[in-house]
Amino acid sequence: MANDTQNSIDILIERIASYQSRGDKFFPKGIFPSYRQNKYLFYKRPDTNIFYTATIVFILNQIKGKVSEKSKIIIQEITEKAINNYPNFQNKDGLKTYNFWPTNPSNHFSNGLIFKHFKHFKIPDDIDDTALVYLTLPHSKEYTLWLKEKLKQHANLSTRKVVNTFQHYKNLKVYSTWFGKNMPIEFDVCALCNLMYLFQKYKLPYNDYDEAVFTFLQEIILREEYVSDAFKVAHNYATTPLIIYHYARILGDFELQSLEICREKLIQKTKQLLENEPTEMNKLILETALLKLDKTHKPTLNAKISASKPTNFTYFIAGLLSSYENQVLQFFAPMKITQMAWKCDAHDLTLILENMVLKST
Repeated sequence: MANDTQNSIDILIERIASYQSRGDKFFPKGIFPSYRQNKYLFYKRPDTNIFYTATIVFILNQIKGKVSEKSKIIIQEITEKAINNYPNFQNKDGLKTYNFWPTNPSNHFSNGLIFKHFKHFKIPDDIDDTALVYLTLPHSKEYTLWLKEKLKQHANLSTRKVVNTFQHYKNLKVYSTWFGKNMPIEFDVCALCNLMYLFQKYKLPYNDYDEAVFTFLQEIILREEYVSDAFKVAHNYATTPLIIYHYARILGDFELQSLEICREKLIQKTKQLLENEPTEMNKLILETALLKLDKTHKPTLNAKISASKPTNFTYFIAGLLSSYENQVLQFFAPMKITQMAWKCDAHDLTLILENMVLKST
């Protein structure tokens, strides 16, 4: 790695570290600040969640082995400060599942004025945050096996049937996004990729539910539904580049027989999208995905992203109507005015860093 590139990487890691809260009115020490917003409603609030912090820690530790000793120490310090917050997001009854917002004490729609006062808007623990916490705070294989058993209780067809997905997936025993017993069943391919990444890391034996998930993940690619209806495929990410990126994370680190048929299709589609993508952060995401999917790929594009100023990029959203099974509400769910978008500058920098490191090694 050239010295200039290494220096740029070191500086960027230091900058990411500078975003980590030292403890203030809105963000506890170790949390990376993020904001939920809806520009159509002129709404913006500081948001105390574990999602962005855990995601940043996951990516930093993924590239940790490819950076300088100085930067490795900084990444370790970031990790230690971050994971001290995890107990505050753990299941309210002490189970080993995790929530997007604090549970101890409860703080849904944190720093808000209205929604936080209503239990109706209190969300249950979810597989995405749980998987990211497990991946960044190593749990024993025993706990991960417990998690798999827990997931069965909330999977499709366990007590109810998924409504808001394509008809041809409604009889698959896929894990739901939510652990709550009163929540509708919901599928999100990005969250499922994170979950299956966790299971692959611990080399857990497959069960019928895992096979159903891999069938679902495979068919989404083969039918190109991740292109034609990204919101329906991943309610919380909702863009084709982000869906490809999540597939690339798991396919970049593991050889999965059930998904290998998708690798070349994803590579070709990613190259095609790169040629016409107008948004620089989406270009960067696609380029990172291509580097993960095809280890022989030599980057030919250089997304013109400046690490010195904030982007307008949104990585994570909440479709406020996406979980409802009412068909009228489902019609409005994909509309931006009915969605909350989360913005985290430190996470944007982490994505830029990841791309920089992959291109330099």
